[in-house]
Amino acid sequence: MPLLENKTSVISGGAGGIGLATARALAQAGSNIVIGDKDQGRLKLALAELDLGATCIAVECDVTSSSDVNRMVNAAVENFGSIDVMVNNAGFTRDGTMRKMREEDFDSVIGVHLKGSWLGTRAAADVMRREGTAGSIINVSSISGKVGMPGQTNYSAAKAGIIGLTKAAAKELGFSGIRVNAVQPGIVRTELVENLKPEILSAKLSEIPLGRFAEPEEVAQVILFLASNMSSYMSGSVLEITGGRHL
Repeated sequence: MPLLENKTSVISGGAGGIGLATARALAQAGSNIVIGDKDQGRLKLALAELDLGATCIAVECDVTSSSDVNRMVNAAVENFGSIDVMVNNAGFTRDGTMRKMREEDFDSVIGVHLKGSWLGTRAAADVMRREGTAGSIINVSSISGKVGMPGQTNYSAAKAGIIGLTKAAAKELGFSGIRVNAVQPGIVRTELVENLKPEILSAKLSEIPLGRFAEPEEVAQVILFLASNMSSYMSGSVLEITGGRHL
């Protein structure tokens, strides 16, 4: 039996990178899929690439808007009858030294990553509790939230905050059977990373014991593990996916 047969998963930031790879992995495990993204054009391309027919829908969603997030989560129930898995993945970067960083770049990164994860966790948990679903919520943090990265005071703060959110939510929701966990990827070979200068990539690669960057699909497989009953007694956990970097 597929790991997620007859389950429904919602993935924010699902139109590309880790989010799209996660949607594909969860679908291959038998789940219905709801992908959310702010970019309607990217959503259309993602739907075409996934090619899952009626088992996958796309919802335009700004994760800093509670009404948008609620609409995305409710779409899962309206179209597929339940929400069993919530993956809070939406994010972006606005890097710069603290001295030069604009205040709006700090606010926007905190808003999308941290507030977005909080809104997604809250919305999914509310529906899961109402429907009596012992669901799984997975928040996508980053190794930057563990060690801090220069030029990323906004991003590192947001990703560290996601860990605190995950642990607190796990304690609040455990009584209802809802599990809340997080992943902390290192450098993942996405479009964002591919655009970095070669000398930066080389320096970062030298810090990784496995000697390579992660593929989005490798992060997606860990998310699948947390989404499924293979991790049925795990909640409040943080799994690093870094190739051994920053141990």
